[in-house]
Amino acid sequence: MNILVAFSKLEDGKNVRSILMRSGFRVLSVCNTASQVLSICDEWDSGILVSGYRFADMVYAELRECLPSAIDMLLLTSPSHWTEPCPKGVVYLPLPLKVHDLVDTLEMMVQAQARKKRRSRPCSQGRTREEQALIDQAKHLLMERNKMSETEAHRYIQKCSMDSGTNMVETAQMVMSLL
Repeated sequence: MNILVAFSKLEDGKNVRSILMRSGFRVLSVCNTASQVLSICDEWDSGILVSGYRFADMVYAELRECLPSAIDMLLLTSPSHWTEPCPKGVVYLPLPLKVHDLVDTLEMMVQAQARKKRRSRPCSQGRTREEQALIDQAKHLLMERNKMSETEAHRYIQKCSMDSGTNMVETAQMVMSLL
């Protein structure tokens, strides 16, 4: 996951990066101007910007408008700067903040981006004969071992596929390897 930290004071950005890296996140860069952020984020297909409220060249709302829509923003600012409703793609945390609030919120945002990415994967229209045979084989195995009907076995594979974010062929392969 692409994570970028940006604060007008470079030292603040480095402190946030340090906290995030100690918590297991990989921070790609620390910036102190909005133009630096934009030049980095223009190359990304998705990611999260952990940001302060104001930069020398613009405020967060202007920056949010210029960012690609696939980049989410985690805004860290004092409550006095926060008087408007949250723009789309912005999550707000008030300062002073607790480390676990920062880590938990960023983890939630990373998971949300992963779900978005899984949903946006192109769905294949048709399966090859081999893929369909593998799904049928997994269904028959479930029917024999778990006394399921064909419909129940199909729904089971379908639900597992949806829950894990994989396609039905991959789920059928997992069923075959487990059983």
